[in-house]
Amino acid sequence: MNAIINEIQVTYIPNQQMLGIQKITNSQGCFNVLWPLFSQDTIHLREEFIILYLNRSNRVLGYFKAFVGGNSSVICDVKIILAVALKGMASSIILSHNHPSGNLSPSEQDLRLTKRVKSACKEIDIELLDHLVIGSNGGYTSLADEGLL
Repeated sequence: MNAIINEIQVTYIPNQQMLGIQKITNSQGCFNVLWPLFSQDTIHLREEFIILYLNRSNRVLGYFKAFVGGNSSVICDVKIILAVALKGMASSIILSHNHPSGNLSPSEQDLRLTKRVKSACKEIDIELLDHLVIGSNGGYTSLADEGLL
C-alpha cells in the first residue's frame, strides 16, 4: 500500500535588480537600512521585530518583519527566524526591534533571545552579526558595538 504524504517544495527567486544593493559595514549603516522599515505610525505604540538577511559579502538579500508585540514586549520564535534565513540562503543575519518607550538599553529578555539566536545560528553555519535596539525617536544601541553579542 502506498502512503500519501504532502510534498514540501522550496523556491527562492531573488529580485535581481535589488540583490545586494545595500552593503552593511557598520551599525550606523545597518540602522540606516532598518529605520525606514519600522512602521512610523506605530513605533511609539508597539514593538516590531525585523530581521535583515545578508549574503557572504554582507549585502542585504532582504528583510522579514517577523513579529509584532505589545508596548513592552514581543515574542520571537527562533525557528521562524532561521527558517527564513535558510530559505533565503542567507550567510548572516541582523536582528532588530524597537522600544516604544525610547529606552535604548537592551533588556534581559533581549540579551537572552540574542544568545539563543546566536547559538542556533552557529549550529547551521549562519552568523549573527548584530542586534539593534531602536528607540522610537530614532536612536539605537548595537549589541555588537557594546560587546554584548
